[in-house]
Amino acid sequence: MNNIPFNIPYIAGGEGDAVLQAIASRKLCGGGPFGLRCEAQLKAFYPDAAQVLMTTSCTDALEICAALINTQAGDEILAPSFTFVSTVNPFVIRGATIKFLDIEYPSLNVSAATIESAITPRTKAVVVVNYGGGAANLREIRAVCDRHGIVMIEDAAQSLLATCEGQPLGSFGQLAALSFHDTKNVQCGEGGALIINDATFFERAEIIREKGTNRSKFFRGQVDKYSWVDLGSSHIPTELCSAFLDVQLQNARAITDRRLTIWARYEESCKKAGIDHLRFSPEISPNAHVFGVLTKDLAQRTAAIAALKAEGIQSVFHYVPLHSAPMGMAHGSFHGEDVHTTDLSERLMRLPLYPDLQPAQVDRVVDVLARALGQ
Repeated sequence: MNNIPFNIPYIAGGEGDAVLQAIASRKLCGGGPFGLRCEAQLKAFYPDAAQVLMTTSCTDALEICAALINTQAGDEILAPSFTFVSTVNPFVIRGATIKFLDIEYPSLNVSAATIESAITPRTKAVVVVNYGGGAANLREIRAVCDRHGIVMIEDAAQSLLATCEGQPLGSFGQLAALSFHDTKNVQCGEGGALIINDATFFERAEIIREKGTNRSKFFRGQVDKYSWVDLGSSHIPTELCSAFLDVQLQNARAITDRRLTIWARYEESCKKAGIDHLRFSPEISPNAHVFGVLTKDLAQRTAAIAALKAEGIQSVFHYVPLHSAPMGMAHGSFHGEDVHTTDLSERLMRLPLYPDLQPAQVDRVVDVLARALGQ
């Protein structure tokens, strides 16, 4: 029996040669030719962005966001509870309080109405999570934010090459963050990017990313020396990571197409088996980052994951709601009624999905799952 892991990081071919080129160049720190090429490729995916800056992770990109909006004690940040800790951690570190919001079904995103109901004079920003390369009401959310004078930030960690109404996810907020962790569609082990859609943030973002210095201006010949001009940190990935990612980005659309083919196979097989799965609204063009199914309750999910494991198939659940975590309770509170967040977090399970997964393996996963669910 061949085991089927949940994820196998994809290698497009050529990554090793690119890394060797970076080594041979003796230019290994960040900001070199490969890093600039990655930024140029990403800028092509986000043509209306003011700029895209490479970072060492999506978390780093969100930390820059927190700094750019001058997050401080007394500020309030709105975010879904159903997300990874990196969505809120950068703001908590700077003293903000998190107001956790309920999600909707089937998008697993926060609605504009929920956001508007939670806004107070202390609200500094909303962090919208585009779960699984999906989204909902982003234009409406941006309109709410603009009306109240707060910043919209997109945690687009899972969203590269996904679109909403033809517009790339990550292009709706003033700022957005991407991930290139090895669990993502396009990856370099650990990596990220900051998408700057509002040009007024660009100059300071460069400074924060360069340890609080205007070093980038110096290298462009705009100043005769650089110095410490703001608070910042070291957020630029090495040329080794960027060289690897450069090849991945060149193959990003092909990788996405392969994942979409697998996603469609899952959808067809689950439909035949009568298994409920996450769907995208018509205005979304997804990137097939995740294929999730919904069990009737936590007990059924636990049993289904165990049944797949017994057959050598790794499936996983996803986020434990942050508002129920010790740090979530210490640094935030849930706004309104928890209608979907806890319920969906206990019923969602994710199936293996990676470009090298074969059709017969997909069918095997669904067959075992159907028997475990009694379908």
